[in-house]
Amino acid sequence: MNTIKVMLADDHTVVRQGLRSLLAAESDIEVVGEAENGRQAVQMAKNLTPDIVIMDIAMPQLNGLEATRQIIKEAIPTKILVLSSYSDDEYVHQLTEAGAAGYLIKQTAANDLIKAIREAYKGNAFFSPSISKRLLDYYREAYLKGKPIRKHSEQLTSRELEVLQLVAEGKVNKQIAADLCISIKTVEKHRQQVMNKLNIHDVAGLTRYAISRGIIESTPQLA
Repeated sequence: MNTIKVMLADDHTVVRQGLRSLLAAESDIEVVGEAENGRQAVQMAKNLTPDIVIMDIAMPQLNGLEATRQIIKEAIPTKILVLSSYSDDEYVHQLTEAGAAGYLIKQTAANDLIKAIREAYKGNAFFSPSISKRLLDYYREAYLKGKPIRKHSEQLTSRELEVLQLVAEGKVNKQIAADLCISIKTVEKHRQQVMNKLNIHDVAGLTRYAISRGIIESTPQLA
């Protein structure tokens, strides 16, 4: 029996511990690494090349959507299963467009996660039942009404989304430049492009937008 190598990416230690305990009971599944932010998840996926990455959406430094896009873009031979408390259709469509193999809701993950991992390992897609029904209804309605399938891709580029997240996390241009290994001038350019595209011209507004899109999590100060 082949062992399925799994990597966990979630910024909450207690969630990672719970997932590790759940998976430890399965003889054909091995947790090979844990990442606490999206940027670390991308780097660890490159180094460890796990069969499956269990990916949260709202993580610091780089959110799960962008981490998924970067892993897929790097052609790392891994399947990504999104495990999130966000069940909004927009997130589901964006993550599947980015290349995720499945999408599970944290509240019901204990029932579905093991099966999802094994299905993804075999090359199949897997979604929580409630999400599967909504996706089926969406595509059925589009087919019956003859409507084109709407693309949900962000109008911002991947780099602009990275800058937006770091701005919303309270980092100044110098810190962002260091984190992304680009010049301060380039950060300023991306920051201005983000503001122009979104028509939002202050940090508070960008932060509220990032929270509403699930790019960062709300805090008591910003809720």
